[in-house]
Parts: sequence; structure tokens; C-alpha cells
Amino acid sequence: MKKLSIVVPCYNEQESIPLYYPAVEKVVHKMPVKVEYIFVNDGSSDNTLNELRKLQKQDPEHVHYISFSRNFGKEAALYAGLKATKGDLVVVMDVDLQDPPEMMLKMYDLIENDDWDVVGCRRINRAGESKLRSFLSNMFYKVLNKISKTKLVPGVRDYRMMTRQVVNAVLSVSEYNRFSKGIFSWVGFNTKYLNYHNVKRVAGKSTWTVWQLFKYAMDGIFDFSQAPLNFTLWLGLTSSVLSFIGIIFIIVRHWIFPQYSVQGWSSLVCIILLIGGLQLLCIGLVGRYVGRIYLQVKDRPIYIIKEKK
Repeated sequence: MKKLSIVVPCYNEQESIPLYYPAVEKVVHKMPVKVEYIFVNDGSSDNTLNELRKLQKQDPEHVHYISFSRNFGKEAALYAGLKATKGDLVVVMDVDLQDPPEMMLKMYDLIENDDWDVVGCRRINRAGESKLRSFLSNMFYKVLNKISKTKLVPGVRDYRMMTRQVVNAVLSVSEYNRFSKGIFSWVGFNTKYLNYHNVKRVAGKSTWTVWQLFKYAMDGIFDFSQAPLNFTLWLGLTSSVLSFIGIIFIIVRHWIFPQYSVQGWSSLVCIILLIGGLQLLCIGLVGRYVGRIYLQVKDRPIYIIKEKK
């Protein structure tokens, strides 16, 4: 009998955990697998860790948890959970039940009978979310797919079932700045996506703000595209060409129409500020890539475990 590992990142989810476990148990009991749960407490400030301790005592054979020394972020929690898995098949899902557990039955059937390596899920609508978040999400997928060779399916979730071979490939990508959606796509393998309608959280509130989602989107762009660097190159080249043309124009005008060669201080200051602003923009974009290299070469651990069961 195959073993199924379920990785569940948790951050301030004390209300969701007691509801999540029985809901998923109803589904996995319908599958011919042995199951293990790997909960990862990402430095929660509420009673999430206590809830995980209770759950582990309730079912010590199947439930395990990892607790970080502080909040390292969901990407670190996913990585730690995947490293701790021992199953032939691995599922990644959220604890708030926005990832419908019953879809695991279809995932398992497709992997076992149709020779898929990964079966993921994508939301076909974002009902219940603000229009701003939906708009920003849609724009992110459009922009990233235009500027990156690594394509993301719009609405794709981390929720997926993978074979052990795929999990090992994902773990081999041990970069410090992680963007799992991009990594899942980058490693390849035969992948199928199942569509579903958005599901509301069973309890609690999302800890993701619009600003955090924006920063997360920027991480994805900088991790999987060199378009910002190319932008600075073309911006600098265009600025140089236009400046050269402007210099020639000024010289020619001075000799042919000397009466029009009066210098304007305001226009000169505007040009200086424009060029200076463009230079700072380019330096800032390049600096983002240099900063990511700096974090990588320091070789700090992606996470630190304080408690593990």
C-alpha cells in the first residue's frame, strides 16, 4: 500500500485546525493509502502550536508537526514540510479548507490510472474576494507569463498531489528566495489541473494583505524573469540615443539659428531630474537582483526548527 503525505503550512490557524483534520480524514479513508500529516507551524502568535500538540497526541501514528523558531514565511514552511515527507505521493494544501479535500480522490485516480506526475488545482473565479485583489492577481499572471519562460496557469493554487520523483525535483531547487508556484512549474513533469470554484475559509481571517501579496508577486517576477534587467538595458540605451540626438540638434541649431540658442534653466533642471530618476530606477532594479544574490551566497538556513514531533 502506498503512503500519502499531506503537508499543511499553518500561521495563526488555531480555529481552522480542529475543523481541518476531521474533514480531511473523511476523504483519505476512502483512498487505499497510508497517510501521514506534516503540519508546519510558521511561528504563529496564537494557540496554533497548542492545537497541533493536541492533534498529535490524539493521533500520534499519523500526525506530525514542525514548529519554527519564528515566522519564516509560507515558502519556508512548504519547503520544510516537503523535506519531512516520506510518502510515495505528497499533497500540499492549506489548513483553512479553501482547498476542497474531496478533490484528492480525483487527484489520486488521475495519478494512479492516467500516468500524471502532478495533479494541481486552479480557481476559475475569486468569489468573495475584493475586486482589487482579483484584479491584481489577474494582472500578475498576465505580466509574468509575458515576461517569463516559466508559465503559470491563471488561478493556480499550491494545492496539488505529486509523485515522489516530483517532490525530490522540487527539493533539489534549494534557493533561499523561493516562489513555489514558479518552482512547481519550472521542474516540469506531466501536469494536469482541475478547475473549481472559490471556497471561503471555514474559520479565522486571512493574514495576507494586499501589500504582502504585491511583494510576493514581485518575488515571483524577480525569481523567474530577467525582464526588469532587460528593461534597464533598453531604457539606458534609449536615453543615450535620445541624448545624443539632442546634443546634435543643439549644436546644429546654435550654428544655423544662433538667436534661438538661449539656455533655459528650468528645462535643464527637468532633464537632469529625469535622467537622475531613471538612473536611480535602474540601479534599484539591478539592486534587487544583487540583493537576492547576497542572501543566497550567505547560505543562511531557510528556516530554524524549535520543536518537532
